[in-house]
Amino acid sequence: MESIKNKVIWITGASSGIGEALSYQLNNLGCRLILSARREAELERVKSNCSFPEQVTVLPLDLANFKALEKMPEKALTFHNQIDILINNGGISQRSLIRETSFEVYQQMINVNYLGTIQLSRCLLPYFIENKSGHFVTVTSLMGKFSSPYRSGYCGAKHALHGFFDSLRMEHEKDRISVTLACPGFVQTNVSKNALVGDGTTSKQEDSATKNGITATRCAKEIIEAIMEKKFEVYIGGKEKYGVYLKRFFPKLLHKLVLKSKVR
Repeated sequence: MESIKNKVIWITGASSGIGEALSYQLNNLGCRLILSARREAELERVKSNCSFPEQVTVLPLDLANFKALEKMPEKALTFHNQIDILINNGGISQRSLIRETSFEVYQQMINVNYLGTIQLSRCLLPYFIENKSGHFVTVTSLMGKFSSPYRSGYCGAKHALHGFFDSLRMEHEKDRISVTLACPGFVQTNVSKNALVGDGTTSKQEDSATKNGITATRCAKEIIEAIMEKKFEVYIGGKEKYGVYLKRFFPKLLHKLVLKSKVR
């Protein structure tokens, strides 16, 4: 298991939820952090709550602003003169039936969850190649491995991340670049409250599955362990994580179980 002490780690979606929990734990492990999200005030709050805030820098960004993302790695490198790990954690979810979902919602799912993530990663990639070192950690979801109702756009974008980053891993293993795909299930965050409904407004409702999920602290701990072990993929959560194996070996059974669960 590789130590991550003194590593420079850039985290997107760091203003709340899993990203916030990762920030606190990585800071306690002696990492130097660059925290990114849209809300600068919330990033500053997370920084101030870290045990060693002097080791933390804030870099606001919007994953949907593809042009601005081109210059973000250059800016990030000015803070600590290196980046060892990029944790792609930023994203947004969805809670709506396909027939009730506008095309604009699907565009936003792809722009934020997929295209923004790959744009930031591909813009940082030349630096990792030059240094013959680097680690992309992308927080997808168990919904990137199998699907459920009410999350069609979210599932599609998360599935796409797996296709892209599996290719990146293969192409750049020769450059000693690692890729870890972290797939959480139900985690106690505001993801369901912030999810988009069919008309593009936010849900503002917490679903029971999210409320009863694992803590963001536990999720962050398992992601960090996967980073140190340089795992290809890690499945995190309660019994829902076994859906990955049901999808592979018993897809019709998974289909019935998901419908029976009435998860929304």
